[in-house]
Amino acid sequence: MVTTATLTGTTTWQIDPAHSLVELAVKHMMFTTVKGRFSRFGGTIVTTYDDPTTAAINVAIETASINTGDEKRDEHLQSADFFDAERHPTITFVSTKVEPTSGDRYRVIGDLTMHGQTKQVELDTTFNGSGTNPYGMEVAGYTAESEINRTDFGLTWNAALETGGVLVSEKVKITLDIQAAKQA
Repeated sequence: MVTTATLTGTTTWQIDPAHSLVELAVKHMMFTTVKGRFSRFGGTIVTTYDDPTTAAINVAIETASINTGDEKRDEHLQSADFFDAERHPTITFVSTKVEPTSGDRYRVIGDLTMHGQTKQVELDTTFNGSGTNPYGMEVAGYTAESEINRTDFGLTWNAALETGGVLVSEKVKITLDIQAAKQA
């Protein structure tokens, strides 16, 4: 049977949120780390002839799904002081280039849109392997990491500390552990 994928050489992989993680980490009071996870997100990875450097990656994350383990902090992060989830319900990433760096490692470059601002970011990405899951689907795993400055995206709220410094760091570490399933 000839499929569209056979004719075009493209393969689509769907991100599986049940087996994936989108996490951020920031310094709180300059010396402790607070992490948050988004529970609602999705996306696709489309490759041509299984060449990872041809990957077109599209990810959407619901800002209101942030969970830091503290309801009041989550409400503050969803407010206009930070994500402004009502006006900016999604964070998106669209790749523009994938470059091999070494072995199973890649630099994924793309446009990150958050809080109405779009900036180019680089994700240090590792292909962790692939296989067939218990349901007969081919799946692949990736880890991607980056660090951004939240003020570049208009997330500028902060509070000065009596001892010096600020309550929330400008630097935000982003980690994605992704499992994607090959689509028929």
